[in-house]
Amino acid sequence: MLYPKDIEAKLGFDKIRLLLKEKCLSNLGGAIVDKITLSNKPDHIRKLLLQTEEFMKILVASELFPSSYFLDVSTALERSKTEGAFLLEEEFLNINRSLQTILSCDRFLRKRSQEFPQLHLLTNMVQFDEGICRKISDKIDDNGYVKDSASEQLAEVRQQLKSKHAQVRRTLNSIYKNAVKDGYVPEGASMTIRDGRMVIPITAEYKRRIKGFVHDESATGQTVFLEPAEVLEGNNEIRELENAEKREVIRILTALTDLLRENLDDIRRAYQFLSLIDFIRAKARLAIDMNALMPKVSDERSMRWKKARHPLLFLAYEKTGRKVVPLDIALEEEQRMIIISGPNAGGKSVCLKTVGLIQYMLQSGLLVPLGEGSVAGVFENIFIDIGDEQSIENDLSTYSSHLTNMRYFLKHTDKKTLCLIDEFGTGTDPHFGGAIAEAILDKLVERQGNGVITTHYSNIKHYAGQKEGVINGAMKFDMQNLEPLYELEIGKPGSSFSLEIAKKIGLSPQVIDYARSIAGSKSMNVDDLILKLERQEQEIARREKEARETEQLVKNLKNKYDQLYNKLENRKKEIIDSAKKEAAQLLSSTNREIEKTIRHIRENKAEKKETKRVRERLGQLKERVNPEQIIEEHEKLKVIPGKVEVGDHVRIKDKDVVGEVLDIRGKDGEVLIGGLKTMVKLNRLEKISKGMAKQAKKNPTRSVSGMNLNQKLAEFSSTLDVRGKRVEEVLGLVDKFIDDALLFNMQEIRILHGKGNGVLRDLIRNYLKDSGLVASIHDEHVERGGAGISVIELK
Repeated sequence: MLYPKDIEAKLGFDKIRLLLKEKCLSNLGGAIVDKITLSNKPDHIRKLLLQTEEFMKILVASELFPSSYFLDVSTALERSKTEGAFLLEEEFLNINRSLQTILSCDRFLRKRSQEFPQLHLLTNMVQFDEGICRKISDKIDDNGYVKDSASEQLAEVRQQLKSKHAQVRRTLNSIYKNAVKDGYVPEGASMTIRDGRMVIPITAEYKRRIKGFVHDESATGQTVFLEPAEVLEGNNEIRELENAEKREVIRILTALTDLLRENLDDIRRAYQFLSLIDFIRAKARLAIDMNALMPKVSDERSMRWKKARHPLLFLAYEKTGRKVVPLDIALEEEQRMIIISGPNAGGKSVCLKTVGLIQYMLQSGLLVPLGEGSVAGVFENIFIDIGDEQSIENDLSTYSSHLTNMRYFLKHTDKKTLCLIDEFGTGTDPHFGGAIAEAILDKLVERQGNGVITTHYSNIKHYAGQKEGVINGAMKFDMQNLEPLYELEIGKPGSSFSLEIAKKIGLSPQVIDYARSIAGSKSMNVDDLILKLERQEQEIARREKEARETEQLVKNLKNKYDQLYNKLENRKKEIIDSAKKEAAQLLSSTNREIEKTIRHIRENKAEKKETKRVRERLGQLKERVNPEQIIEEHEKLKVIPGKVEVGDHVRIKDKDVVGEVLDIRGKDGEVLIGGLKTMVKLNRLEKISKGMAKQAKKNPTRSVSGMNLNQKLAEFSSTLDVRGKRVEEVLGLVDKFIDDALLFNMQEIRILHGKGNGVLRDLIRNYLKDSGLVASIHDEHVERGGAGISVIELK
């Protein structure tokens, strides 16, 4: 049950319908949009939501789902019901195209039945004979005309007609040339057709010089259009053949119409399928625009919403780059009613309408803008009392109209009902208005109703703090700047901040003091207490935020320290292991040399001169095996900590490429590598010693293939030309090109593919978009090649 009748307009669901219609491909989906109704069946709602969620996955994944020829042919199908009627050629063309679209949608979903099970169930509606499409295609061409081959008789008639036209035209052309020669034809006139017959233009004064029949004359009467006697019979035969052609075409169209009539029920169900697909697609597109999702739909009448955003407000703000402040709200057994208070223009009404519109959309089968982990219940009744309800027709004031609504609420509210009431109790004397509002609220709570109510009345806030099942909520307010924050906080009442706002606007202190005295100490003490709590809470929140930021900063610094420490330890280990390995090799070599020396001394019987020479060689070996010297050599390979500056020798991180910093521009450095200058991000460079730089230049590190990286960088071109290449070899070239560009830290590259018909360009761009390595792709400037060159920015 819904109340009042214009509930959709008050919540804004009428605007949601319009948005859905705009996203439909045809009137097929639009007709279903008009029929949207609220459901209170959780299983049915889940099915509708799952259908939309599955279609959203199709759209997000850019699947090639059919989107052409969603045509409404209901009028033609209705006419085909009549025995002996026939549809026109263009109508058959539209039917054939839309039936082909239905078959394409059906094949798409049947092929992906496991991935999209809910949408696949809809394919059960497609049961018509596919041979109908083939038979229509055999008779009707792509331009909407009956083919010559549709029947042997039609082919024969059209051939005769073509021959007779040519014969008459030859005869008429001969007569026309003679008339021109004799000066009977007005200057610039030519042969034409009148009443379906071929005629020639003749100046009126010469019309009796040529035997024939006058069919028409010009507006001035100076020219007549004459059918010469010589072609009279030929034109008669043409007319007869045209009538024969028309009769045969009608016979063919009638036979096709009879075929449709025999399968009309199956065809109509197929078009219902197409209508549903159009409608679900529109829902999915709207869900993407709203950043909507499918919450968990509970069988209980409750809600636990996270980051709820008003759908229409969200779409409006997206256009201007603004952000909607999300709301967390819950209705459960222990808090069936939430009483929201706070300042005017603080977001109370928006909060109320957010709850109403999202719940209405959800029970209408639409995905809703909620955060992950949200749970939504289903209500059988939704009652709202929002806005100025003054009724001139029934001579009711605004307050009387509110009370009329409350009478309906009290009569029909139960535990299956969601009540939404804005500015509860306003419109009359505050003292009595507050009392009546509290009495109505107590009755609604007694009937176990669920709902959200906004108010300024203190007695209602006090009631919510005492009554089981009712809880206060406050729209938060920035006490320092006296501005609303549009955030909902559950568990405490909110202040109207009336005096504070009046002070900010500039009312005199005397006026404010007088108002304070009139309000009374009791009211002021309660409001002051709320303000004090608000200030304390905001101060605590500020300190907690600072503590979290400090904690995060310390955590980041610790992580950075740990990474640096681990890196240095790993480097140290690498250096020591390398030194040990080299020392072991030298010791092994030395041992062999010593053994060789001893043998040599023995063989030469220890001659003094030879012994002295051998001792000198051993001394040289001793110096080579000096561990301190080995470590010193390896110390040269260490990375030097500190900021990279101009003139430093550097190495690109994770790359065995070294160079010298020539210039620093912001966060980039110009580095000389080999004979080539290139720009590299400073955070990708690390300082090295001059010894390491010299060593790298003497013994340049090679890649797996053995190619010198410095030489490869010098030879690298930032433009790849793939013109004339075969499709199968292009992607391999593009892959290698991207790898090289990333290796040398290139930010922008170009691929020259030419314009042509765009196939090669689209192939390359679609491939790169799916790679995850590309930030953006766009055409080169029109003066430098335009669409023939793709400019690629790498991540």
